[in-house]
Amino acid sequence: MPHLRFRDVEFDTVKSLSTALVDDLQPLMDCPREDFTLEHISTTFIFDGEVSFAYPFVEVLWFDRGQEIQDQVAQHITEAVRNALEEPERDVAVIFTALTPTAYYDNGKHY
Repeated sequence: MPHLRFRDVEFDTVKSLSTALVDDLQPLMDCPREDFTLEHISTTFIFDGEVSFAYPFVEVLWFDRGQEIQDQVAQHITEAVRNALEEPERDVAVIFTALTPTAYYDNGKHY
């Protein structure tokens, strides 16, 4: 934990940004590197019955760390995606889902 899910970002792009992004986020989130999970999700967006183009978005599932940390994490993710795509003005959505520690289990035991 935390778990980052990337949509509309190519697999190789997620691979290339993964190490530096975790390096940046680890001290902010105050958790061990090995607790991070990055996932590439192949996505097709549809609007009005047609395939449509969207912009990258990253879903962050985590234990809430407050608004200030959340803002910083969102900024780091946005910059990392933009830099990896070499598009400094690209729209990037970052969406947070706060998990409840008592509803998150590792090996049958909750946090």
